[in-house]
Amino acid sequence: MRRLSTSAEDFPAAFAALLDEARETTARVDSVVAGIIAAIRTGGDDALCAFTEKFDRLRITQASLRITPAEIEAATASTPPELRAALDVAASRIESFHRAQLPADMQMHDDEGLTMGMRWTALDSVGLYVPGGKAAYPSSVLMNAIPARVAGVGRIAMCVPTPDGVLNPLVLAAAHRAGVSEIFRVGGAQAIAALAYGTQSIAAVDRIVGPGNAYVAEAKRQVFGRVGIDGIAGPSEVVVLADAANDPRHVALDLLAQAEHDEAAQSILITDDSDFADSVARAVMAELPTLPRAAIAGASWRDHGAIILVRDWDEAAELTNRLAPEHLQIMVAEPHVLFARIRHAGAAFLGRFAPEALGDYVAGPNHVLPTGRTARFASGLSVFDFLKRTTWIEGGRAALGEIGPAGVLLAEAEGLQAHARSLAVRLNKSVLF
Repeated sequence: MRRLSTSAEDFPAAFAALLDEARETTARVDSVVAGIIAAIRTGGDDALCAFTEKFDRLRITQASLRITPAEIEAATASTPPELRAALDVAASRIESFHRAQLPADMQMHDDEGLTMGMRWTALDSVGLYVPGGKAAYPSSVLMNAIPARVAGVGRIAMCVPTPDGVLNPLVLAAAHRAGVSEIFRVGGAQAIAALAYGTQSIAAVDRIVGPGNAYVAEAKRQVFGRVGIDGIAGPSEVVVLADAANDPRHVALDLLAQAEHDEAAQSILITDDSDFADSVARAVMAELPTLPRAAIAGASWRDHGAIILVRDWDEAAELTNRLAPEHLQIMVAEPHVLFARIRHAGAAFLGRFAPEALGDYVAGPNHVLPTGRTARFASGLSVFDFLKRTTWIEGGRAALGEIGPAGVLLAEAEGLQAHARSLAVRLNKSVLF
């Protein structure tokens, strides 16, 4: 873990190095992924089954690609009642928050007599990718599927890898709660290719959402354009702005909650109190050995963690905007005042009792967020990712007569004569050429 101070002479260079740090832990996989996508496009289900046997050590056939309704029901029934109840709490809150996001169509009539509007419509189909590697994330099922369902998407197809045939029953229970019944036991780049191009058993979708490993991320990058994607997810990250009035252990656990995701995750504390910074650092080291994922969290904290000492909260806000973190916790006396100065963050958590983990599961806003400083220009997943806008124009002869001549002039200036004549013929006007 590195320590930085804005009072140090070398701070600009040290902070620039922190910003530029590459946290991806895998080599380039673009050529490998391109080969997998090509194989799925030509081989369909046969290639999908072959890759599943190769990478997940699971021999399947076309008939067993899809997880059956009986398997989903059995997994749901085997889930302890208290976990099913927790899923229901999370799902209900996620649905409520995203339903409140639904936009209204618009229509306006101007003084020239033209009527214009914008209509929102849902995508026809969406593919949901659920990781099945280092950890299973039923919460990601809810966060990706529920906004799609709220938006009105007609078909949601889910792919989840099952290494050695093992599938977390809670993932299926979450899918069942979210209303997803089309589920396939395939993962990796091959699953992304199948969702994008279709196979004999998996119909192609219009958009693919959900996190995955480097192969999944690269596959999403390569199929973009054929289908839409939610984004290219990188390692998770959190910035915690905390003053000395906080319990150091609380802050330490908030930092470790991100660190335990992945060795490449990043946790950063920004504080104005040197003694508090020391206390948090000690609390992190005391808590680490007690975690089941201590090796992962320890590597993340050692290689990518940071504590930054600032002179005041204006500096903290400026640094936060440059970091543009995926998650931002503001743990100060008046968090809204400081939050007003933050322009770039995927999601913010205000106050001493709103840790980021609350948002991961049960608060309601989405936990699929922009990483790697992309919060400068990107937003978290929402119903808008499953909707598209169509604008429309309606006008009669009078309205065309009012604004059409300007259109003729502009079309002629651009040298597009069919455009100009399309307008002019209705205006009974001649064009220059």
